[in-house]
Amino acid sequence: MKKSWIIIGSVVAFILIIFMTYRSNFNEANGYQKEVDKAWGNVQSSYQRRADLIPQLVATVKGAAENERGILTAVTQARAGIVNAKTPEDMELMGKKINTAINLAFEAYPQIRSTENFQALQTQLEGTENRINYSRDEYNAKVSIYNTHITGFLNEMLLSKSRFPAKESFKAAEGSENAPKVDFSK
Repeated sequence: MKKSWIIIGSVVAFILIIFMTYRSNFNEANGYQKEVDKAWGNVQSSYQRRADLIPQLVATVKGAAENERGILTAVTQARAGIVNAKTPEDMELMGKKINTAINLAFEAYPQIRSTENFQALQTQLEGTENRINYSRDEYNAKVSIYNTHITGFLNEMLLSKSRFPAKESFKAAEGSENAPKVDFSK
């Protein structure tokens, strides 16, 4: 009778060990799969940030540059009009504008800020692309851990291939080795 209990206990212990091993490997694979999904979500979030942010920044920079261009054109044209007075009517107008001329003579040109805006845009572009690259690298690292886990010796036999399919690392789209162009002329 003792032998039968030992055999039954051994079989139960063996089944329990197999079950616990399967449960542990399943839960670990499930956790890794969730991390891969989260990492891909972070890549998508970075893409969305770029899609939302960059057009707004470009429009802001273009608007500020256009505004400064208008101001500088008006100041330049006002100065040229006073200096180039040749007819008596122009002289009369010049007399009326003498105060303006004095102010313009001592006035500094408006401070140009569009260069700073372009530099800020460049910084945001660089930061956004760095975020995307970091997210892709993190995704690839998570995929590597996950794929290594599910293809391990015991996991290869125990885990369902339909429940835990191998994931693909991020691959650049064809032609993406060419840098995108930012066009300020539109």
